[in-house]
Amino acid sequence: MFNESANVTPLVDEIVRLFAAEPRPWELVLVDDHSDDDTWAQILAAQSRDPRVRGLRHTQNRGQSAAVWTGISGSDAPLLCTLDGDLQNDPAELPKMLSMLGEVDFVCGHRVARQDSFIRKASSRVARLARKAALRFDFADTGCALRAFKRSSLAGVFPFNGLHRFLPILVAGNGSRCREVPVNHRPRVAGVSKYGVWNRAFRGLHDLVGVAWYQRRRIDAVPVDDSRAAR
Repeated sequence: MFNESANVTPLVDEIVRLFAAEPRPWELVLVDDHSDDDTWAQILAAQSRDPRVRGLRHTQNRGQSAAVWTGISGSDAPLLCTLDGDLQNDPAELPKMLSMLGEVDFVCGHRVARQDSFIRKASSRVARLARKAALRFDFADTGCALRAFKRSSLAGVFPFNGLHRFLPILVAGNGSRCREVPVNHRPRVAGVSKYGVWNRAFRGLHDLVGVAWYQRRRIDAVPVDDSRAAR
């Protein structure tokens, strides 16, 4: 979350209601990317109301990829879900996505009716064509933050600025089984978008060069004979 003060309580309340009957223990990790409004105060208030809510705060503004990695690193749960803090991702999709983890390792959302501006949707289409041309995998919507996955699927994945856009591709590249599913997307009702043309399309294309290089140079798991195993 970055300057999402008005969205903290509604998001927490929605997720708590959604998982009220969940028999497994769960926690909600809210990452504040050094907001300059009272987002952090709202997170602390939510944490005081429900012990399953935990807040983590960056001491500097580091961006969405860093926030995603902080949340992943800040939990030891074997199953993980991610979503944006702006209420546009619909948490109601998460139980369905979690149920698929018996068959696959990583489930990512595809926003089929995006409630975004023409510029944002057009830049996503351009980015998809570029990814398809440069990489081995074609995901319709790697920009969708709504995901459910096994922690084990992150083997070999490393943090970098831009990770959140390429996470499904990197996970598929390590041999994990991935599935993309249509998900609901909601209009923003509070706060403002933090993305424009430069920090969305152009920077994403720049990152694509690095990811394409890594995918070509990546060393896949190689079977080996262990002499100690025969002892």
